[in-house]
Amino acid sequence: MITTEFKVNPEFEAQLAAAGGADVKLCFQCGTCTAGCPSGRRTSYRVRKLMRMAQLDMKEAILDSDELWECSTCYTCVERCPRQVPIVDIVVALRNIAVAEGHIRANHKKTATSFYKTGHTVPINDKIKAERKAMGLPEVPPTVLANKDAMDQLDKILDATGFNKIVE
Repeated sequence: MITTEFKVNPEFEAQLAAAGGADVKLCFQCGTCTAGCPSGRRTSYRVRKLMRMAQLDMKEAILDSDELWECSTCYTCVERCPRQVPIVDIVVALRNIAVAEGHIRANHKKTATSFYKTGHTVPINDKIKAERKAMGLPEVPPTVLANKDAMDQLDKILDATGFNKIVE
């Protein structure tokens, strides 16, 4: 007999609902989401498993799982769901809970840090500048990198929303 030990967190249902994931209970585990998932074809991602773990209030298992971060948010699962469960919204809600509680993958934190510091998720390095110049574009794109006022406004928004806590 194989047993799997997991810890159930009864408060998690309310926390997930407050974060925008209340509709997870609508899922009846048909598997259509997993069957059509492009990420699932190339990774260990099984969206159905993640939804079931959420239904069972397995908060710690979710926050520590790789599956939480393997969704590409393409919405294929939502388009195909016979119950119209907003699966991607639930995944995003789960990710928001994870990040708020300090569970974030190193690559995601690196991206968030770059965004917080520069306003871009991908830094504009010398190679990119040279490619832009070769295409007849300004070396620095006309985004917050080239507009101090826009960057100042973005900084205010990021600080007001607590985004800085992600990168600390």
